[in-house]
Amino acid sequence: MSKRKNNASFKKSNKEQKQHGKKKNHAAPKNQGKPQGNQGNPPNQGKKAVTAELTCNGLANDGKGLVDWEGKQLKVPYLLPGETAEIAITKKGKYYNTKLKRVLKPSKDRAKPPCPYYYDCGGCQLQHMNSSAQDQLKQNTVDHLMKPFVKPEPIMTMDHPWDYRNKNTMTFGLTRNRQIIGGLYAQNTHRIIDMDRCIIHDPKADQIVHTIKGMMKSFKMIPYNEDSRQGFLRHVLIKVGKTSGEIMVVLVAASPIFKGKNNFVKALRKEHPEISTILLNINDKDTSMVLGDQEKVLFGKGTITDTLCGMKFEISPKSFYQINPAQTEKLYGRAVEMAELTGKETVIDAYCGIGTIGLIASQKAGKVIGVESNKDAVRDAIRNSKRNGVNNARFYQGDAGEFMVQMASHGEKADVVILDPPRNGSDEAFLSSVVKLKPKRVVYVSCNPETQARDMKYLVKNGYKVEEVQPVDMFPQTHHVESVAKLVRK
Repeated sequence: MSKRKNNASFKKSNKEQKQHGKKKNHAAPKNQGKPQGNQGNPPNQGKKAVTAELTCNGLANDGKGLVDWEGKQLKVPYLLPGETAEIAITKKGKYYNTKLKRVLKPSKDRAKPPCPYYYDCGGCQLQHMNSSAQDQLKQNTVDHLMKPFVKPEPIMTMDHPWDYRNKNTMTFGLTRNRQIIGGLYAQNTHRIIDMDRCIIHDPKADQIVHTIKGMMKSFKMIPYNEDSRQGFLRHVLIKVGKTSGEIMVVLVAASPIFKGKNNFVKALRKEHPEISTILLNINDKDTSMVLGDQEKVLFGKGTITDTLCGMKFEISPKSFYQINPAQTEKLYGRAVEMAELTGKETVIDAYCGIGTIGLIASQKAGKVIGVESNKDAVRDAIRNSKRNGVNNARFYQGDAGEFMVQMASHGEKADVVILDPPRNGSDEAFLSSVVKLKPKRVVYVSCNPETQARDMKYLVKNGYKVEEVQPVDMFPQTHHVESVAKLVRK
């Protein structure tokens, strides 16, 4: 139901949906499509596959099984350590593609994926593993990456690793016989899988999406076609306040002309009175981005609020807000602990977004300075500061690295720098500014421990020591893992 990046990289043919062989296949139930894998390379065109019986000897960080074949190590999706399986291998140029045909000797860690779309969707990568195996994979990933620095703490897991996403997007289309479908894209394609439920989404969000799909025909809301660039409704984005219960519905359309919008809003609210606000977002560009620049509030105030670590935050359609609030409280709690705040410190919240970490830290700090390049996020951070009665936090639009260089040149100091960069991590320009400012402690929150380890290597070379690393399972059923690290100045 979204444009979340999928992790397999080639399309399935109709043939590939069928089950192989009469023998029981442990890799996938019939209604889930046959599991398949590859090396993340281009699909093979017309090359005959070689089938080999191989045993998995480990896992890559992305959860794919590792096998040795003719002196090469290959990755095979949906294969677990110790399993023996029939694997189809094809080659094109220097690339190898692998496909799991049948598991001959299953692992005790293998689980039946509860999602009927698992092998077709690609949004999750680990449902074929039981919970303990998923936890161990993520722990091993962080342990390996952090080996040069320190032994990480045990991963903080989630008691109920389902229904956790507070932000979900459905995409719509038409079948050849003009039937409306809606759901997530199949792996590495723009082919829509028609689905009623994603088991990591908030259940109420999926119910609302299902209702909208059923209303589209009567309200003449034609799904948008990416190829012809014709049609009206592109996506439905839903955000849910997990604590507040407030719900935002965003209709992403290719045109601002929405005939019957008032009746649509009335009908949707009749079915779902729990909806707090409804917006129309206009995206008329040829782009893979979900949201466009224009939006109009059709009902409510256009935002929702939610509570995180005891503080209320206002969330707009474009606000970045962690998708798993339950685990975010654990993550931010550890981050504030690592900052060792006594009430006197000056804290810089770099990449501050809408101010979540900084405002939470402000309760124990002397002063918080949040810096963010996105002006809308800074505006939201200021609003959130006022909403919570925070008087010791200030937020600025700009480059956090340049901001810290200016502080250092003026002789100003910061005791703690908290950074939470995007997945590709920070850069040397920013990290060098941290070194120039010389904070006593750096708390590095990361959604990609690989780039976190790379960045910490630079900080360690320039006067810092890693004291703690805490992995957190923010994204159950996927191979992604969050990590927070504490560095102290030597």
